[in-house]
Amino acid sequence: MNRIDKRFASLKAQGKTALIPYITAGDPAPEHTVGFMHALVESGADIIELGVPFSDPMADGPVIQKACERALAHGTRLTHLFEMVQDFRQTDTKTPVVLMGYLNPIERMGYQRFAEQAAAAGVDGVLIVDMPPEEADEIGPLMKSSGLAAIFLVAPTTSEARAATICGHGEGYLYYVSLKGVTGAATLDVDAVDRQLEPLRRLTDLPLCVGFGIRDGATAAAVGRIADGVVVGSALVNRIAEGADSPASIAPALKAVLSEMRQALDA
Repeated sequence: MNRIDKRFASLKAQGKTALIPYITAGDPAPEHTVGFMHALVESGADIIELGVPFSDPMADGPVIQKACERALAHGTRLTHLFEMVQDFRQTDTKTPVVLMGYLNPIERMGYQRFAEQAAAAGVDGVLIVDMPPEEADEIGPLMKSSGLAAIFLVAPTTSEARAATICGHGEGYLYYVSLKGVTGAATLDVDAVDRQLEPLRRLTDLPLCVGFGIRDGATAAAVGRIADGVVVGSALVNRIAEGADSPASIAPALKAVLSEMRQALDA
């Protein structure tokens, strides 16, 4: 049982919903990322999704696309993420960290090297947006042997048969994409999400976490009533963008956003 499984077991025992913030590593500059991670934990984060900067993040909207551009402009690479997680682990050995990104940077590094270095750094799970389970035959066993949970996405357009395949390969938690679109979309139909989660619960015992469209305490609380976890990304990355010229202001802004969501979820 890795840190992700332990955290969900603990939350379930407390009757709480997981709050999972996403930030792009290296945004607005690499030296700030670890401090942001600690600020998120202080504000109630249960798991952290750390985005791997990529030049063509196809599932992401303008907010996270620009975050990737800022991070890449400062030379942030996959090896730097391992250093960030190692640094984070110097004082936080309990909060699960999931790397979220695209296959290209991992493929360039090499699957075995990636799995070994990610595990050694203290990473707990990996979500590769553009790698379906049918194409994970090579990297999947390497991640498993390294103790890394392979986390997959399910969309509103996913058929039940395909969802069953995804659930059969998934570990850690299942990331349900609440909208037909990219990250940062503004409209969220919680009733529709609830209807989509129902058949997934018959297919898997994995915690079901919902992302896309979570922007404030109200939306977090609404989704938290039907899901095991709430993932928030663009609302936080927006605050980073707004403070890019004054980085000292960013951590307090992140804390304000996440604290509101934590309080709403726990109310």
